[in-house]
Amino acid sequence: MANIVKIEDKKYPDMLRVLGKDAPKQLYYKGKWDKSIFENCLAVVGSRRMTTYGKQITQKLVSQIASAGITIVSGFMYGVDAQSHKAASESGGRTIAVMPCGIDRVHPEYQIKLYNDILENNGLIISEYEGDSQPGYWTYPARNRIVAGISKAVLIVEAGEKSGSLITANLAKKFKRKVFSLPGQITSLVSVGTNQLIKQGAEMVTAADDILEFFKLSRDPSSKKASQISIEDGSLNSLEQQIINQLQREPMEIDLLARNLQIAAAELGRTVSLMEIKGQIKKENGKYYVY
Repeated sequence: MANIVKIEDKKYPDMLRVLGKDAPKQLYYKGKWDKSIFENCLAVVGSRRMTTYGKQITQKLVSQIASAGITIVSGFMYGVDAQSHKAASESGGRTIAVMPCGIDRVHPEYQIKLYNDILENNGLIISEYEGDSQPGYWTYPARNRIVAGISKAVLIVEAGEKSGSLITANLAKKFKRKVFSLPGQITSLVSVGTNQLIKQGAEMVTAADDILEFFKLSRDPSSKKASQISIEDGSLNSLEQQIINQLQREPMEIDLLARNLQIAAAELGRTVSLMEIKGQIKKENGKYYVY
């Protein structure tokens, strides 16, 4: 028999109860229901066609926000949703996945490992639908109202001009929740929506502290120090610092990086390989990025 919490139950989330007719009458769930998980929730949503930039920023921001004690809420779809759940679980934080299908169905099914990781890290899987019912065209926007409604604020990472993420942002506005948006390149199709939200009054996010300040929380000083790479603390030599400085401006292929630094590509290759091993930079689609 499925676990269920009804709207008249005391442990039903207060943030949802106040939505009135928009509140689901019941929530089916998997995991350990602890009302404290609902106290400080941030919804993080974005494009299913997540870019490398979106993945990198989602990983960085969500890891820092979740480790500070904020519960990350998202819709479990591939792309930004999945990356948000993954980053929260890996950082020791808690996350809630709101499903557009029956509570007994994993959707998409190939994300079974992520599904189990959420549960193993004291997270929750919730749905307003029982059993093994398939998602329908209308269940996705219906799911989005729970994602927005359960949260004090919503962060939109990447969104196209007609993205489903903008539905969540508009629902957040309707429910009088705070809307944060990540700025992106004006030439990027998945940044059209986020940049438009900023023009419409959403708060621009450039660091985790922008969101933590809203929740009246701060990062652990030790985690701040660990996330900073600097030549001053001896963690980088001179060439490594120059590489970091270049990649912080923009991701680069090794040939362009070598030209900018005026150093032989072969010599540079040895250094960037060691930096990859040490976890200071990473390579994706032929370009190097700072973690």
